[in-house]
Amino acid sequence: MPLIGAIPPVHGRRGRPRQRPERIYADRGYDHDKYRTQVRAKGITPVIARRGTEHGSGLGTHRWVIEQAIALLPWFRRLRIRWEIRDDIHEAFLALGCAVICWRRLKIHSLC
Repeated sequence: MPLIGAIPPVHGRRGRPRQRPERIYADRGYDHDKYRTQVRAKGITPVIARRGTEHGSGLGTHRWVIEQAIALLPWFRRLRIRWEIRDDIHEAFLALGCAVICWRRLKIHSLC
């Protein structure tokens, strides 16, 4: 619930009051009636997969952009296994890997 309380309001049209998101998507780990009622009390519809149901329920079919980028990071050998002891060096390689992924994606989309 602290995470849901920290969600910033979604901006609407100019001059309109800000509002909370309409839905929250979560995985099976949050499938409990306690969480569903707490989220509904805040005026948000929970979309949570039920435990014990098939995985073809439709949830999880969309892969978010950041998940795609994180899935591509193991392409870089230095990021697959962390060899660096210092955090700043590993973070620099992470930034370089993200920059290369973004550059490749922009290069593909600019050719279209």
